[in-house]
Amino acid sequence: MRLMVEFTTEPFELETFPPHAAAARQAVDEAGLAASVGPFGTGAEGEADQVLAAVTALLRQSLDAGATRISLQVSVLGRTDDSAAAEGDRP
Repeated sequence: MRLMVEFTTEPFELETFPPHAAAARQAVDEAGLAASVGPFGTGAEGEADQVLAAVTALLRQSLDAGATRISLQVSVLGRTDDSAAAEGDRP
């Protein structure tokens, strides 16, 4: 199963790239995910185990680097609710 994670870290800093944002990006890079930086956050996709490991590292490392808030969303790619039920997968 393929997943996509989208995330932002706070506090926002307009003048510099804050350490917590660098830590989040490093966690994604070290997991082997290709990150796509957008105006409202960063996204990356990969196999479920790879993405979930990256999310765990991202949370730990960003908080350790000073993040006060981390917003993230994980989405299943290429599957509808009907196909998940047919396969017997958990939501």
